[in-house]
Amino acid sequence: MLSFPSAVKIYLCSEPTDMRRSFDGLAMMVKNIIRQNPLSGHIFVFVNHKGDRLKLLYWDRDGLAIWYKRLEKGVFTLPQIIENNCIIEHRQLAMILEGVDISSVRFKKRFALKNI
Repeated sequence: MLSFPSAVKIYLCSEPTDMRRSFDGLAMMVKNIIRQNPLSGHIFVFVNHKGDRLKLLYWDRDGLAIWYKRLEKGVFTLPQIIENNCIIEHRQLAMILEGVDISSVRFKKRFALKNI
């Protein structure tokens, strides 16, 4: 499983993505659609039109990195996206990657420290 620092934000792109896009094409989508800096260290999630392929783009200290998953059966169940820069929680990304329908999951309130 992937592990990222808790301070890292995870942005879910609202538009279906052509999975032929690589580093530069995805970085351009981060700038133009999500309106963020691809070199910020945050994670940017892209899903194709069919919903069976997912890419993560992130800055890894000395260069951009891509993580790619293709489902052999089924599709990723994503939260409803209202705006271009939808931020999801780390646990939501983990559930999406594991095939959990997060729209039917109810989260209990937990204590969380705000950024200091």
